[in-house]
Amino acid sequence: MERAIFLDRDGTINVDVDYLHEPDQLRFIDGTVEALALLKAHGYKLIVISNQSGIGRGYFGAQDVEQLHRYMNRILQEHNAAIDAFYYCPHVEQDRCMCRKPHTGLIDRAAAEWEIDRSRSYMVGDKEADVLTAINAGCSYGLLLSGHMVSRGLQEKYKDDLYKNLWDFAQHICAQEVK
Repeated sequence: MERAIFLDRDGTINVDVDYLHEPDQLRFIDGTVEALALLKAHGYKLIVISNQSGIGRGYFGAQDVEQLHRYMNRILQEHNAAIDAFYYCPHVEQDRCMCRKPHTGLIDRAAAEWEIDRSRSYMVGDKEADVLTAINAGCSYGLLLSGHMVSRGLQEKYKDDLYKNLWDFAQHICAQEVK
């Protein structure tokens, strides 16, 4: 069984731009490319798990998201940091689907398709929904301060699994493996 880092996209990998779907708006958060390369070098599959409600809202189409992901991966491949798979939920909250975080539909699908051992995997993101997705899926987690504002209450609640950004998270979990 493989192990994976399930990654939120906006605010975790890239700077969160409302409803990002255009390649020219993509900006990686500082240290992200290096973090992804480090995680890959330590044998983790890199799998994006992302809510993309802009599709359900009619702001853009699935083909726009997929084009952005291909563009993102072309850049990451140059640094041995390519994402292995992208999974996204196109629905809005009112659809009550099982693939929208904090539900586990996307992780369930990815884990089955990639033969992932959830108990040896992490979900990392910048919102409590990412943490709850990890808990619901049986994964460890990391909450990042690099995206959305994380309240003091949430920072205190998740203080043992709180990281400045993806680079900080990657360094921490990779250093633990060495011990």
